[in-house]
Amino acid sequence: MTGPWRVVGAVAALVATALAVGLTQGGNDAGRPAGTGSGPVSATDAAVPSTGPTPTTPVSLTGTDDAFIQLVIPMDEGVLAMIDHLDGRPAGMDPSLRALAGEVRAAHRVELRELRGLLAASHLPELNVHEGHQMPGMVTDDNLAELRAATDEQVWPRAVALLRAHLEQTVVLCRGVRSAGGSPELRLLAGRIQQARAAELSALQRSSGPRAPTVDVAAGR
Repeated sequence: MTGPWRVVGAVAALVATALAVGLTQGGNDAGRPAGTGSGPVSATDAAVPSTGPTPTTPVSLTGTDDAFIQLVIPMDEGVLAMIDHLDGRPAGMDPSLRALAGEVRAAHRVELRELRGLLAASHLPELNVHEGHQMPGMVTDDNLAELRAATDEQVWPRAVALLRAHLEQTVVLCRGVRSAGGSPELRLLAGRIQQARAAELSALQRSSGPRAPTVDVAAGR
C-alpha cells in the first residue's frame, strides 16, 4: 500500500492507538501533558509553543509520524478558518474568549510552520488526504457553513464547542504519537503542542463558564 492510502491507514492506526492510551490513562489528566505537574499553566505563556529550531539535517519520520502531521495540519487550518470568521462577527463575545481565540491563532500558525518544516526535512509531501472527511476535532466546511448561517446568539456557543473538541482531540493525538511515534523531533514538538492545548483548554473553561455542548472525540459526534 503506497501513497495517500498508506497515510489514511496510518491515521486510522494512530487514532486507535491514541484513544487507547487516553482511555487507559483516565479522564483526569486528559488536559494535562504527561511529565508535568498539576499546577496551572497560563494560556498566555503556553498557547504559543516555544518554536524549535528548523531542522537543518534530514528527519526520519515513521508512517505514524507522517499520519499525525497530515491530520493535524488540516485540523489547525480548520480552526484558523473558524477564528477568521469569528473576527467578522459582532463583538458580543466575552473579551477573554476573543483574546483566547487570538492566542490560539498565533499558536496554530507556529505549529503549522513547524509541522511543515518536519515534512520538508523528511522529504515527504503534504497530502490533503482528509478533504471532506468528518474527523474528530476537525472544523469542517459544513461546520463553517453552519456558523455563517447562525445568529449572533448561536455562533459563540457553537464556536466554543468546536474549539473545545479540537483542543481535546489534539491532546489525545499528541499523547498517542508521543507513545507510538518514531521521530524524536516530532515527539518533542507533540509535547509542546500538548502543553499548549492543555493551557488553552484551561483558559477556555475559565472564559466560557459551564461546559458547552461538545463533540464526542471518540465517536466524532
